[in-house]
Amino acid sequence: MLKGRLGIDSAKVPHKDRAGLLYLARGALTARDGTLAFMQKEATAADALTPGDHAIPLQGISIILLGPGSTVSHDALRLLAYARTALAAVGEDGVRFYTAPPLIPDQSGLARKQARLWANDGLRVMIARRMYAWRSGEVLPHSSLDKLRGIEGARMKESYRLLARQIGVDWHGRRYDRAQPQAADFANQALNHASSAVEAAAAIAVAATATIPQLGFIHEDPGQSFVLDIADLYRDTVIIPCAFRAAKRVAEQPGENIERITRRVTGQTLAREQIIPAMIGRIKSLFSD
Repeated sequence: MLKGRLGIDSAKVPHKDRAGLLYLARGALTARDGTLAFMQKEATAADALTPGDHAIPLQGISIILLGPGSTVSHDALRLLAYARTALAAVGEDGVRFYTAPPLIPDQSGLARKQARLWANDGLRVMIARRMYAWRSGEVLPHSSLDKLRGIEGARMKESYRLLARQIGVDWHGRRYDRAQPQAADFANQALNHASSAVEAAAAIAVAATATIPQLGFIHEDPGQSFVLDIADLYRDTVIIPCAFRAAKRVAEQPGENIERITRRVTGQTLAREQIIPAMIGRIKSLFSD
């Protein structure tokens, strides 16, 4: 007898044995000869493929990030669903996360671990301390989330000051009025745009690992609390440096659009430094024993 329903389950490659993700843009994703094909029309330096007709090993990757200038056929969606390979519509270099069908992972291990750790107050603080240790480079002894947040807030103020001086931008503190976002200076506007871009990358990583966005360990109320937890791991290394470099460029080149420049700088960093695969690795190690 065939295993599973009509033998379908045995045909799928477990996600732990797959390569992770593939970014495709400026082309057409279609089905051909039982697998995926991508016709790349043009390419930039950040694209995974050169112009031409490429076969895509859909069972060898967990999620395809489909960037600007791309289309997808109904048959391609059917094959992706069969292989349990997710498809996400994203912005340039993954700096925005528009939509993604559920990944339907072959195991629920990470989500169950996350829920168990989140539901226990002591274990939840342990995970929060682990994330703060990754960010600061030291393990804090405190068992209160409020104290941990206060210490991290003071550390971040100093990080803003040091990075602003290092990169060469004027910095007068973190100031942002949601009612008047354009009233902030270039550095503060850029921080908002860079944060949004990295949060989109974190949302992709959370979707790829099938963890639960709502169950954050540091953030609590937002529906994307865990996404914000993961994005904040890269505040010192990606968000602030990219924002300040973009702010400096716009200050030196009047007329440039601060949002466009910030997203471009951040997107290039995400692609060059493979931040999304790094986030996926961080999520897996966060819940390791």
